[in-house]
Amino acid sequence: MPTASTPVSADTSATTDEPAGLPLFSLVVLAAMGFVLVATETMPAGLLPQIADGLHTGEGTVGLLISAYALGTVVATVPAITLTRGMPRKQLLVLGIVGLVVATAVTAASPVVWVALLSRFVAGAFSGTIWGMLAAYGRQISPADRAGVALSIVSAGAPVGFAFGTPLGSWLGATSGWRWSFIGLAAIGVVVLVLVLLVVPNAAPAPAGTRLSLGRVFRIPGIAVILAVIATWMIGHNTIYTYASPYLRAGGSGLGVDVMLLVYGVASIGGIVVTGALLDRHPRPLLHGSVLLFIVAGVVLLLGHASVPVVVVAAVLWGLAFGGSSAQLQAALTTAGGDNADVANAFLPVAFNIAIFLAGIVGAALLAQTTGLVLPVVMIGFGVVAFALTLLGRRNAFPKTL
Repeated sequence: MPTASTPVSADTSATTDEPAGLPLFSLVVLAAMGFVLVATETMPAGLLPQIADGLHTGEGTVGLLISAYALGTVVATVPAITLTRGMPRKQLLVLGIVGLVVATAVTAASPVVWVALLSRFVAGAFSGTIWGMLAAYGRQISPADRAGVALSIVSAGAPVGFAFGTPLGSWLGATSGWRWSFIGLAAIGVVVLVLVLLVVPNAAPAPAGTRLSLGRVFRIPGIAVILAVIATWMIGHNTIYTYASPYLRAGGSGLGVDVMLLVYGVASIGGIVVTGALLDRHPRPLLHGSVLLFIVAGVVLLLGHASVPVVVVAAVLWGLAFGGSSAQLQAALTTAGGDNADVANAFLPVAFNIAIFLAGIVGAALLAQTTGLVLPVVMIGFGVVAFALTLLGRRNAFPKTL
């Protein structure tokens, strides 16, 4: 009987050219999908003035394009994954990509802001469905003893999207118009869709007899603790990531926000490499070390805020610490979820996007009262809470081996 942690039979037509070992190219295609998802979610952040101009509205309203996307993910992900559990995984992935591409194309063509907001909500719903299955899918089509490497490869698309997706979209929008940024994303989505159809093997859904109800999946030992770690760690990260400009302005180092986030993004790819090397054999020490390094990065950002070299070093530590977090936490959810890993992983984008929403509120509220130097304190505080939760979940949530 196939489980979330063992390879499953694939369609012969899709796998005749797959190597017997790690299906590297298929995993890279899934990672490319992760890049598209992250770039699609964050794209409006780099195009606020252009979109506001084009849709004849204010930048504050354009900012709601990100909120609408996150709301679609939160509302639709868990129900969508739950209702489609009997569907072959490749079929569901293809439908999700088609829906995301169409919704993104509608955003590009939107004549008025309410059409853009609605299309972003729909895009978020399809995005959450894809996120909810990517980790388990990558693990299912890979050898059991290479699960950590497979998850690290699939998860690499997210930090690459954060590092390069939004800056590239911003550049394209500034040079050719904001609509072309979304058209470009839709085009990349079409390329990924074709590659999925051609090279990614199918994976069967979990047997009907092993499928637990949504509530019972949530109550699986370890699941709630993992989600709590995701939420707290993500709030600590995203508060300073979103409001990096006020931090740098208050710090007085003179470093540009584009440079800081680029350094973070490149270093986060290094974090994925480290995670891929260690996740199969040492998942628990890797997670503890990552969260502790994240806290250290916050301390360095707080104490060395006026120095460009120190802030750059802190950004490197931050990227190394957080870059592999997605793979590590998805691995924990997949292991804890077992045959119900698809539903367990569906909770991840929900927790992720709730954390993004809360981080925006926390950051805005604090900056209304004080300066950007409070943001590393938030990073440290939530990092400490996340670390405490990883210790609390040692028994059920974060095993010694996958």
